[in-house]
Amino acid sequence: MEIPGLGPVTKDDQFDSHCSEPLPVAALGGKICRIIVEDYDNDHAREDFHVAVKNFLSIDQFVLQAAEPYIFQYYLDCNSDFSPEDEDYLIIGSPRDVWKHVKFGDEPIVTRRAYGDHGVYVSLECKCDWEIEHGLQIVFKNGLKVNKIGPYDGHLTNSDAYARNDLEDAIYVPVSNL
Repeated sequence: MEIPGLGPVTKDDQFDSHCSEPLPVAALGGKICRIIVEDYDNDHAREDFHVAVKNFLSIDQFVLQAAEPYIFQYYLDCNSDFSPEDEDYLIIGSPRDVWKHVKFGDEPIVTRRAYGDHGVYVSLECKCDWEIEHGLQIVFKNGLKVNKIGPYDGHLTNSDAYARNDLEDAIYVPVSNL
């Protein structure tokens, strides 16, 4: 089977998903990734997936640069749990320096949101030095722009994560704001 924008894909019946051949992702600095597409076969509007995949593979690193302040705030919130004497205390000098402490995942997941707008999103699980256990999740609405930053929780928006409609457009939500 082929999915437009991805080419031939391999079906994983256990998870009702498809996996692409390795592809470079420009937004991730050309990192080679296998794109995972969830629940595609029975979707009522497969074209939405095609558009999100095309968008995601066409965006560049400027999309992530726009998210730097949110990622930096996530780092600051996590780091505030430690004192400078703690071995887990980490110093990152500026938002643009966060990338030195992030390792992008290599399996972006393209999936339809179950709630709200029912749009198609691309979720990327990353490792980061300031939150070893929960890592960093970066979600791209329609594969085009970052709409959610935070620990990896599998949710596609903060509205879904916290069951609060007022957080629909919140890219990052500090725990102190909840």
